Amino acid sequence: MTPRLLRPRSRARRALLVGALSLSLTGAVAAVALDRFVIEHVEIADVAAYEASQSESTSQSENAASTEAVVTGSTAQSDTAGITISTVTTGTGDDTVTYYVADVVLTDATALRSAFAQNSFGENITETTSDIAADNDAVFAINGDYYGFRDTGIVIRNGVVYRDSGARDGLAFYRDGTVEVYDETTTTAADLVADGVWNTLSFGPALLADGEIIDGIESVEVDTNIGNHSIQGEQPRTAVGVIDANHLVFVVVDGRSPGYSAGVTMTGLAEIMQGLGATTAYNLDGGGSSTMYFDGALVNDPLGKGAERATSDILYIAG
Repeated sequence: MTPRLLRPRSRARRALLVGALSLSLTGAVAAVALDRFVIEHVEIADVAAYEASQSESTSQSENAASTEAVVTGSTAQSDTAGITISTVTTGTGDDTVTYYVADVVLTDATALRSAFAQNSFGENITETTSDIAADNDAVFAINGDYYGFRDTGIVIRNGVVYRDSGARDGLAFYRDGTVEVYDETTTTAADLVADGVWNTLSFGPALLADGEIIDGIESVEVDTNIGNHSIQGEQPRTAVGVIDANHLVFVVVDGRSPGYSAGVTMTGLAEIMQGLGATTAYNLDGGGSSTMYFDGALVNDPLGKGAERATSDILYIAG
């Protein structure tokens, strides 16, 4: 009789233990996920001070290059950049696509700067593009590569190294006005700075090379971490293209809003950049992060909601 009475209790006990272990594992996974993707991890609390300290060995004339802009159709003027903003709408009905183009001509490549959310560097530190832009007196800005969502990639901003963990194809902006796609895994941040790199972006994929659409861009996985395995389908997009030295074109495509803008595939984005005359083009963070800011206001309509999703960084031109 005893064995018959104990077996059900043993099974019940095992079930309770398994259930408790499952709950424990679930809690552990949730804690890891929160730590990795939600909780702020500040590595540098005052980026402005850090960049100033890192730049002490360079000449003041080089670092003090003006970043003001000539803004077409507005009263802001200087001699370092010309910015023209235009809106393009194609298609009809649910196939309508709306995107925004900023044609930017710089007279000094260092006028294109980067800024981090909350003036801090680290993981999961976020702020809207508009707020980061306002904090840095930007006349024009777009969202960057959301570096803070991952712990890999080479991050050089305004000539200063923040991260050196090559993982993918990146985009390098040089002080002489050239812009190149490069393999992060074959170089170092120190070598890039020594070669004159001013800013890097680490997202992708690269869309155009020598004016031609790159094969395989629809199947690229930017990351292999949770929730960001692929960037396929018709989506809101942000991209930067190179027309010539110091002549850039930035594009933000709205999406996920039938009747207003469906978004575009990666190939569709490449075709837009190609049509604008870009010879090199590179995809940045998209979705709800895709944002263009100009002259104190939001240009596009992220996800058709009139509100921005917070991000970790921007590219901007000061006003």
